[in-house]
Amino acid sequence: MAEYILSDFISRALEEAVFEKLEDGSYAGRIPDCIGVVAFGKTLRECEAELHSTLEDWILIGLKQGHKLPIIDGINLNKEIICEPLETL
Repeated sequence: MAEYILSDFISRALEEAVFEKLEDGSYAGRIPDCIGVVAFGKTLRECEAELHSTLEDWILIGLKQGHKLPIIDGINLNKEIICEPLETL
């Protein structure tokens, strides 16, 4: 089970990233399970950082919009949050 669900989701999604060196020497990266998460960079490191940022934005927008996000390595961000009253503490 994930200890830090959002951080673990991001880490595991980035482990699935696919990078390609383009003809001009720059890089493109994508995460196959996360449709639309694509990034570009002059270096592989820059592309990785951009992909990380794009993934974070994609998750936040998806959650806000109520989109169904992929389950990655058993981590499901689609579960409805149940809020309990403070009196239960």
